[in-house]
Amino acid sequence: MSGLFNVLVIVAVIALVVVRQFSARRIAEDKRWWLLPGVLLVLSVREKGLTDPRHEALSLVILGAGLLVGLVTGAGWGWTARLWREQDGTLWSRGTGATVFVWTGGVALRAALAGGALLLGIHQGTAALLAALAMTLFARGGVLTWRARRMCPSYGVAAEGISAHSVWKDRV
Repeated sequence: MSGLFNVLVIVAVIALVVVRQFSARRIAEDKRWWLLPGVLLVLSVREKGLTDPRHEALSLVILGAGLLVGLVTGAGWGWTARLWREQDGTLWSRGTGATVFVWTGGVALRAALAGGALLLGIHQGTAALLAALAMTLFARGGVLTWRARRMCPSYGVAAEGISAHSVWKDRV
């Protein structure tokens, strides 16, 4: 795949995710939350230029730092999202003001890493950015899934396999 295709995928995914994040969205409680990040990660690994062959060790360090920034940004994003259940038991999510700060900090850190790599003469292709985006979405999905599973169902709605007695017993 070409670098232009990767850039288009990155821009499309970011636009979709940001627009969806800041509007109230119903969250499907299924086990496929990792699918989009998994596809993005496979696309990034298949792409040439994930590391700079002239500076293998340093480019691996910068790639690792970029993946770590992605994980931290995604986890922060998942923690700052507001989650709630409606009366019918459906789960909803929406980004908050803190989410904007998490995104801004993540973008700034990623830009600093890219600038540092450029100053060191290390060429990072779009595959590294795609992998960092995959890590961000993976961490966000994992945190939201974990938080959603810990939420009690709304009043009068029984969760699958959870009795009112067991929920109350755990709270006391």
